[in-house]
Amino acid sequence: MIKNFKLKKNNVEIFFVNRKSKIYPNIWLRDHIKNTENWDFRTNQRKTFTANLAPDLKAVKGKILENGKLLSITWSDSSSPAKYSHKFLLNNSEKKQLKKNIKPWIGRDIKNQIYIDYNKIDKNKNFLNLLESLHKYGFAVIKNCKPNLKSVKKIANKIGYVRNSIFGGLWTFESDNKKADSAYSQEELRPHTDSTYSNDAPGLQLLLCCKYNAKGGASIMVDGLSIARELKKNHQKLFKTLTKIKVKGKYLGDGVDLEAERPVFRLNNNKEIVQVSFNNYDRAPIELPYKSTLEFYNAIKKFDQLANSKKYQWRHILRPGELLIFNNWRVMHGRGSFSGKRKMAGCYINKEDFDSCCRMNSIIN
Repeated sequence: MIKNFKLKKNNVEIFFVNRKSKIYPNIWLRDHIKNTENWDFRTNQRKTFTANLAPDLKAVKGKILENGKLLSITWSDSSSPAKYSHKFLLNNSEKKQLKKNIKPWIGRDIKNQIYIDYNKIDKNKNFLNLLESLHKYGFAVIKNCKPNLKSVKKIANKIGYVRNSIFGGLWTFESDNKKADSAYSQEELRPHTDSTYSNDAPGLQLLLCCKYNAKGGASIMVDGLSIARELKKNHQKLFKTLTKIKVKGKYLGDGVDLEAERPVFRLNNNKEIVQVSFNNYDRAPIELPYKSTLEFYNAIKKFDQLANSKKYQWRHILRPGELLIFNNWRVMHGRGSFSGKRKMAGCYINKEDFDSCCRMNSIIN
């Protein structure tokens, strides 16, 4: 609740019950008025052209309403008072912390908490459990799926929609040396993220086991946030290198030549990791000054050592009807080598659609 306020020349200081006071610039408060004059409630879009607001606008008067739930402010360029709720002011005063309810993990931390029953996925509680697992741990395993593309599509459409890519929308694959991608081989795949050659890498990947008549081929999950935590704690220089140097990914084949670049650890303005991006298979030639080149190779060597340490890995052989779904912006995936036949189906989902689903279901703010 709001207990007091001070109107100042360029800002308003607001005092909340049981909280420190917060200072809001006049221009910010004026820009965030939600009334029919300034906001289109039908489309949820701003009507005020922000650049036209006077830089020297003043708060003329203010008043606390509804026992502290609202603050009313009259601005120098408007005769109608604007009302701000205490919840809006608190929720939007600072950038939200991304790490709320996110748990970096190592292999031994993962037990049965990531398993979801496909037959119960339509029940709200079980769908929320799926979203919570994806948000908290970065992955989940859905059991008892029918081993076909319909199961993949159903899960994708509950979260968002199937993303199209150079591999198609919904896809199946078996070992095929004709394909220009290591995923189609029977060789071991070291932990990596997909589509480092895409400016907007897929957010979620779904992999359903349709057939398994093989030996080996365990799916591997590695939490990039856990590796980042280890590097930041014990190898700060290497961690900094992986946040600064942009690495170019490249996909050349199947009629395309795709390139994109970003750091292994992409940070936001709060210095929080918003994306882990690492794929040694698809990395383009390094184009850096001599010193930076050596720093980069030292950093990815340590990163790769950690990613391939059993301590950081969760391994599981997917059986027919088991679907692995994971956050491609956080969790690296790999696969043990195998012999025999193994058929998989899958698809991608955009990151923003996954985030939207989490917001709509109150998993994140």
